[in-house]
Amino acid sequence: MALPQGAPSPLNKPPSASSSSTGAIFNILPQTKSVQLNEIGRRCILPMLVFATALPDVNESKKALLQEFLKRSKENKEKNDKQRLEDYYKRNYKDYFGLIEGSVKGKKEELLSETEKGILDWLEKNRK
Repeated sequence: MALPQGAPSPLNKPPSASSSSTGAIFNILPQTKSVQLNEIGRRCILPMLVFATALPDVNESKKALLQEFLKRSKENKEKNDKQRLEDYYKRNYKDYFGLIEGSVKGKKEELLSETEKGILDWLEKNRK
């Protein structure tokens, strides 16, 4: 049910002797006004438009340089990805593979699984 215009809200009534303790809490809390986000947005549009039009154009030499860098990056992508992956493996698997190596040292070559052989080969290649 809507309250008539100008009627005090039940939350904003002054505390009376018969009101509960929760009613008193609402009277203690400060009343705040809500901020209209649309007003802020409208105020910011004009400065943003002015700023966007004032941006300098990138000259052709910078565009050519950026295109050259992009071309080099695409050409070397596969090589760089492979290097990053190898570096990741060296940092993250060396300790674990070293632990596995300790458990397979006593085994004969023919008793080793393919995985254990692969780990030992990897450790030989990546020792520093």
